[in-house]
Amino acid sequence: MPTLTAPAPTVDAAALIADIEAYLADQAPRTAHPLVTKTTAELVAEALRGPDAEPEAAPALAAPSRLWRILPDWALAITPARRLHGAGRDITVTQHLELTALVIQQYGHHRGALRSRGGARCILGAQAVLYRLGYGDENTAKAAGQQLQNILRRRGIDEPYHRWNDHSERTLDDVLHLIRNAIKETQ
Repeated sequence: MPTLTAPAPTVDAAALIADIEAYLADQAPRTAHPLVTKTTAELVAEALRGPDAEPEAAPALAAPSRLWRILPDWALAITPARRLHGAGRDITVTQHLELTALVIQQYGHHRGALRSRGGARCILGAQAVLYRLGYGDENTAKAAGQQLQNILRRRGIDEPYHRWNDHSERTLDDVLHLIRNAIKETQ
């Protein structure tokens, strides 16, 4: 009997980075006065550019989404959108877990490898995307993985979370439920 598969999501790195940046901006510290819509850092940067400065150029676009899905993950480290936002942006473990869920929702869920040919990701693959894009560091990813592992242990599951992800019966909902439980534990 033929199996039905969902179409692969069409996501490119620039769109994913835009979603990540929107999420992080939503959590950023607000300005001192409610009528001021820019953060202090944005106001300082604007002041340093001067009143006659040209507006900032629009960011370069990443490779087209179809091409982007088949490129290897190491190529995420060289995307123009990543260079625009800078490498090594610090995020918390909670943010890492929330962004891991975002990546899986946008790219799709995969079992058996870090990624599918169509670009779907497992939990570990989604964490690798964040790391390659410069969101958090190795320690952040390890701490997030430990949170996932703690939830599984409380359920009586001793295998590593990346192997748990790879079971044939594992669904997108199962994975997102695990991640969301881990998020609750970090708050």
